[in-house]
Amino acid sequence: MERTEINSLGEFGLIEYLTRNNETRNASTLVSIGDDAAVIDHFGRQTLITTDLLIEGIHFDLAYTPLKHLGYKSVVVNLSDIYAMNGTPTQIVISIAFSNRFSVEALDEFYEGVNAACDVYGVDLVGGDTSSSQKGFIINVTAIGEVAPDKFVTRKNAKPKDLICVSGELGGAFLGLTLLEREKAVYSQTGAQPDLEGMAVIVGRILKPEARKDIVQWFLENEVLPTSMIDVSDGLSSDLLHLCKQSGTGCLLYEDKLPFNEEAKQFAYKLKLDPTACALSGGEDYELLFTISQSDYEKIRTNNAISVIGYMTEAEEGKHIITHGGNKHELIAQGWNHGKSVI
Repeated sequence: MERTEINSLGEFGLIEYLTRNNETRNASTLVSIGDDAAVIDHFGRQTLITTDLLIEGIHFDLAYTPLKHLGYKSVVVNLSDIYAMNGTPTQIVISIAFSNRFSVEALDEFYEGVNAACDVYGVDLVGGDTSSSQKGFIINVTAIGEVAPDKFVTRKNAKPKDLICVSGELGGAFLGLTLLEREKAVYSQTGAQPDLEGMAVIVGRILKPEARKDIVQWFLENEVLPTSMIDVSDGLSSDLLHLCKQSGTGCLLYEDKLPFNEEAKQFAYKLKLDPTACALSGGEDYELLFTISQSDYEKIRTNNAISVIGYMTEAEEGKHIITHGGNKHELIAQGWNHGKSVI
């Protein structure tokens, strides 16, 4: 593949090249890339802002992460935080730092993924910065969104007896990462090419996650306002305990209610791992974990993409999970080390 050195374009030339196909999709974007700052007007709606830093060797490994997928994921993980506030993302700002091992073509591939995510989720890329780094690739994305006045959802308003719900399926991203790390080790030792046959779902969950735009739209259409919400980035147990801490509640989960993908479950069994442990302590699923009042149950139960997995309790009752066998255990957060498997 042709390689163009970064210094042949210069900083401004590089930015102009990488954003040459940038489009404006939102009326709230008044001034985009090309000036000293973007200008955004949300016409009376409340503004949401979030940011994430992704560092090579910590949050991603380019040995098995295509740059286009990395660009896509870098956007999505930020948009997920906007959706977790019950908002609609509208703009992103992205800054990158890279060593001289990256070419113009490599960065262009990364921005293909960024632009693809912007298309899928209807957001505008409105600015950013580039810099050199001594080693590796560093990515910082800031996402901006909007929400109707007083309709944003935080982590702190859950009440005892509220139902605990989660979208989609859990544990797939952890298992995808475990598979990729295993195949990387095999390749480094033997030179054998990776065997990923039949593993598209779990590999996709770690390399190209999706944010749950559909769930937030469903809330609006069905007049459901969660009492608290967070996206599942650090594992179900860690993120649920965040809701409990912020809301001043306890919780009770049911193991037999946790949603799993069958491919993920079978791969866990193959590795002699407990799928429940993968769901509780794995991360980067980017599903929405939220609580609702019991009066909204009839609406929620008609949505096959949402599972009711337990309920909130009084704080003094503690945080527990009921296993398949009917035993009650304390819910513990083991945490998630982004980019490395921990179970």
